[in-house]
Amino acid sequence: MARILPTRLADKSGQGRKFDVEVVSEPFTAGTEDPPTLMRRIMDRGRAENWDIVVALTDLPLHAHGHKLVVDLSHEHGLALLSLPPLGGLRLQRRARRAVEEAVLSLAGLRVARAEGPPKSQPFLGPFVSRLAPVHPGQVGEEETADLRYVVSGPRGYLRVLVGMVRANRPWRLVPGLSKALAAALATGAVATVNSTIWSLAESLSAPRLVIATVGSVALMIGWLIVDAQLWHRSTEVSLEARQKARLYNASTVMTVGIGVLVCYGGLIVINLVWALFIINGQVFASVTRTPLHAAEYWTLSWFVASVATVGGALGSGLESDEAIRAAAYSKREQERRHMLQDDHDD
Repeated sequence: MARILPTRLADKSGQGRKFDVEVVSEPFTAGTEDPPTLMRRIMDRGRAENWDIVVALTDLPLHAHGHKLVVDLSHEHGLALLSLPPLGGLRLQRRARRAVEEAVLSLAGLRVARAEGPPKSQPFLGPFVSRLAPVHPGQVGEEETADLRYVVSGPRGYLRVLVGMVRANRPWRLVPGLSKALAAALATGAVATVNSTIWSLAESLSAPRLVIATVGSVALMIGWLIVDAQLWHRSTEVSLEARQKARLYNASTVMTVGIGVLVCYGGLIVINLVWALFIINGQVFASVTRTPLHAAEYWTLSWFVASVATVGGALGSGLESDEAIRAAAYSKREQERRHMLQDDHDD
């Protein structure tokens, strides 16, 4: 984004301007997720660095007056605070680039054109809002640094933030991050594939029972990981907003871990199928189950063994450290947030 932004901003501004973009990456969780406090931090950093415009991006969800914040803008100070989760999980890089472009053009244009007072309308941000619907203007307090705010609300907004949080956590990283659990699952699957009792059970199970076995084993794995690694978020506050935040974080945890476990489950089916094609003798299988070994039997056996192996993987995940599971399940910023909350709880 930083490489292409100067050119795109210069082309869109159309006034012969040149833009120099400097990127700074640092922890953004200063003991608070309060947008006004974060805006003051951004303003202090911008003054210290002598930056004309500062755009801060974070993959943490932010809340303002009961709504989920998309962006805070201060045209007086040239500041923008952008929360990435409300942009959703699809085409995130493109949406984030457009949001940054619209924010910078709005700040740059109005800092030059406006002499006094906060803007009452934002022509530069019209395309930004329409592309990121259901984004709409939000309430700004009189004492806040921001003079313009966009938020999301309602079921669609909640779903958009939730998907964005899961996208930030990158659930596919859970697969290589749980090496001990995967080793236990693979070992369980390898043994179960050559077990004649498992053959008989797989042949006797109907499709609905296989589905139940799948749901049960995946749910067990998800629950075990969340409980064993203490991933469940418990709010120490009793306010409605605190409870909403806790539900949002817990929903993103369940979805993140769930997607990771489902990816593992699909991989186990493929590996078990390849192993079964290599190791199982058709005559021996038929003598035990009284059923010829065809493609349907291979598939049913691999499916059932994947459920058994997932249970073995759940037990094996107990050998993983809590830090390893958190590192696999959460983004860097989310890990920092949870470390901060844990430190506060310990104090």
